[in-house]
Amino acid sequence: MNILFIGDIVGRPGRDVVRRCLPVAVAAFDIDFVIANVENAAAGAGITRETGDALLGLGIDVMTTGNHVWDKREALTYVGAEARIVRPINMAAGVPGRGSVVVRAENGTPVGVVNAIGRVFMAPVDNPFTAVRAEVERLRQECRIVIVDFHAEATAEKAAMGAYLDGAATAVVGTHTHVPTADARVLAGGTAYVTDVGMTGPHDSIIGVQREAALTRFVSGLPARFEPATGDLRLQAAVIRVDDRSGLATAIERIDWSTDDVARVERDLPAGAQKD
Repeated sequence: MNILFIGDIVGRPGRDVVRRCLPVAVAAFDIDFVIANVENAAAGAGITRETGDALLGLGIDVMTTGNHVWDKREALTYVGAEARIVRPINMAAGVPGRGSVVVRAENGTPVGVVNAIGRVFMAPVDNPFTAVRAEVERLRQECRIVIVDFHAEATAEKAAMGAYLDGAATAVVGTHTHVPTADARVLAGGTAYVTDVGMTGPHDSIIGVQREAALTRFVSGLPARFEPATGDLRLQAAVIRVDDRSGLATAIERIDWSTDDVARVERDLPAGAQKD
């Protein structure tokens, strides 16, 4: 089974990238299941019903989030109502939504997805390690494949989560920084790991934001309204190849596609390979 994990989708530019690139990626890598981090999908911060439903309509099977999940007020109702979106499992008890979900792929295989948030350089939350380990073990009772989105700032904390879940989870994929790392690999116990899968959206920017506003904050310390940038649109994602019998990974490959790359890959696809 082949799973595509799409890095943090930023604003309308990021959604446009998914619309253009996802069908090509699905055909090129024979993808069976798609997961995407959507916590910045609505105007660069948060998620709304409109943006979430639109992304699901493009072929995303499960949407994960992070610390910006509540930035749009309507997320308080949307996250609880939409079964295919998860928020970090180690948030305070009583917050809307769920920290994990099991969704069947088109071929009928159940896939578990767990979302968690880090504690280093982040707002206070419950211990992600104990929360995630217990949930992975619970989900493995009903499905062999369990993917973890660890939304965290510190590379050491993410690497620790990968080591902690090696052999238990199918994959531990890091999100949040919008900066991809070059360490994608399968760990000794069979868990695919990457510290950060990167960002899907405008890369002629400061982690997705228009440069002028971000520089104003850094240089002068004055407030500035952040808006998504629009240049150098890229899909950053990872393809995780899974042994269906064990539920462990056999390979992980990072994708970093510009619009030119997508056009080239599309031209090289066999006739009829891309779904309508």
